[in-house]
Amino acid sequence: MAKKQEAQLNSCLMELNLTTARKQYTELAEQAESESLSYSDFLLSVLEAECQTRRIRRIDRRLRESRLPLEKNLETFELKRLPQKVNRQIKTLLQGDFINHNENVLIFGNPGSGKTHLICALGQELIRQDKRIYFSTCALLLQELLLAKKDLRLPRLLKKFSRFDAIIIDDIGYVQQEKEEMEVLFTLLAERYEQGSVMITSNLPFSKWERIFKDPMMTAAAVDRIVHHSVILELNIASYRINTAKNRKLKEES
Repeated sequence: MAKKQEAQLNSCLMELNLTTARKQYTELAEQAESESLSYSDFLLSVLEAECQTRRIRRIDRRLRESRLPLEKNLETFELKRLPQKVNRQIKTLLQGDFINHNENVLIFGNPGSGKTHLICALGQELIRQDKRIYFSTCALLLQELLLAKKDLRLPRLLKKFSRFDAIIIDDIGYVQQEKEEMEVLFTLLAERYEQGSVMITSNLPFSKWERIFKDPMMTAAAVDRIVHHSVILELNIASYRINTAKNRKLKEES
């Protein structure tokens, strides 16, 4: 390729912000020539390389913005511990269709059953399917919502959350909250209703959610909105942490 032509090509690729294409087009051009590829095949290979790089960067960016603990992923989760029904549900959820229909996911189980790990793993897989996910413990989310309300920024924060395909709220009911805090949580749930998915973990069954929302009417309204379009997973299994501790102790004693 003539130097003038190469300079023009570089300039065009820079202007279009095609960084990967600019780095790889020479190598890909040589490969196309050696394999006698058509012009369209060569162009396709250049654009595929650019798209792949952008996709990787986009996923990395979305993983960071999600605030998900990345160590809690499917590779480190023992799916064999779960009942067959739950494994079937997980397989379906991993397809991501529930997000397309603005459905919710509720995971119930005792402390140590793996609720948080599982929901974080699901969140990461959804991000790899090009979804935007936001993760927070219930306690931290309530602080964020309440502070926004006091600063008259709640509508702006809710608008920010509306850009996410799913909001993960971990450990609803684990810590008792004030009524004002639960009111802002209800506001978020009402905003998300049929507009975006909510993914929730809790160790409290619905029959005890009045402890969370403090008010029977608000409890009924919250449960109604969450359950209306939802998939419910029940992790009726022993605590992973307790089992791990027992196994460690047995090894030490043997």
